[in-house]
Amino acid sequence: MTASAMYLESVLQLFRDYKEMGENAIRQIPAEKLFYRFNEDSNSVAMLVNHLHGNMLSRWTDFLQSNGEKSWREREAEFEPIIKTEAVMWEKWHEGWACFFAAVEPLGEEDLKKTVRIGHKEHTVVDAISRQLAHYAAHIGQIIYLAKILTEAPWQSLSIPKGKSPRY
Repeated sequence: MTASAMYLESVLQLFRDYKEMGENAIRQIPAEKLFYRFNEDSNSVAMLVNHLHGNMLSRWTDFLQSNGEKSWREREAEFEPIIKTEAVMWEKWHEGWACFFAAVEPLGEEDLKKTVRIGHKEHTVVDAISRQLAHYAAHIGQIIYLAKILTEAPWQSLSIPKGKSPRY
C-alpha cells in the first residue's frame, strides 16, 4: 500500500470516528435541548449541525472541479436557529456526511497530488482534507461539550470512561 493510500485510509477512519462520536453525543441529548443556546452569541447543537451541513455541501460538492466556497452558500444563515425539529437536524447531519464521503472515498493517489481552491486560496487536496478534519473535530468537540451539559441521564462516555484509564 502506498503512503498516499495509507493516508487516505487513515484520514477517512478519523472522519468516521468523529462522525460516530458526534452522533453518540447528540443521541444522549433530550430532543428539546438540541436547540438550547446559552446566550445570543452561542450556538445550539442544531445550529452547529446546520453549519457543518453547509460547510460540507460547499466544500465537497464537485470537490475537485469547483471552488470549495460555493456562491450559493449562506454561511451567516448557518448560525441562525432555522432548524426547528430533531428530524430535520438529523437529515442535515446525514446529508452533509454523505456528501463528504461521496467526494473523498473515491479519491485516488493522483487526486491527492491535485490542487483545489477554497475561497481565494489554493490548497493541495491533502491540505484541504486535513483542514476540514480539524474544522469538523472542533465543532464536534463543541457538540460533545454541550451534550455533557445538556444530558439528563448519566453520561455515556464516548471513549475511556473517567476512572477507567488503562495502566501501562
